Amino acid sequence: MASIAVERAMKMIESCSDPKRLRQIAANAREKGELAVARAADLRLYEILPSEKPGTFEHDVWRSIHALEGTLTNERGKTTRLGRTRQKIARAGELETVKDLIVGSKKPSEGFVMLIERHMPDLTFEAVALRHSERFEETVLDAAAARLRSVQVEVERP
Repeated sequence: MASIAVERAMKMIESCSDPKRLRQIAANAREKGELAVARAADLRLYEILPSEKPGTFEHDVWRSIHALEGTLTNERGKTTRLGRTRQKIARAGELETVKDLIVGSKKPSEGFVMLIERHMPDLTFEAVALRHSERFEETVLDAAAARLRSVQVEVERP
């Protein structure tokens, strides 16, 4: 794509709220080797997919889930769902699920590792917890910050 076409695509992506259109833009961009455009379309898609109100904790959790599912679906060429995470949310809710994935094990979750490897640290549940710190105990926030720092992600927490 010529730089003008890329600029135009990026502008369109910014204001687009149609998931089907964003998926098509991303697919076309990948086909043409315009990975920055594809990534922008994907990230916008993950922003609009959650039905929860933007800016809320629940919206951020579902944005993270959609991001990992969408990325894995694109990479694998077949629909991928985070079945265990979705089941846990249905059983225990978003808050308990996020908390358990952060402090339930000393080892990072698979989702954390996958998002870090794909350069999306802001979409990890650890980052979500830090953005919504009022919902979590200090031990959870400390663990989230430590995990992000362990992979060289800057964290604004003492």
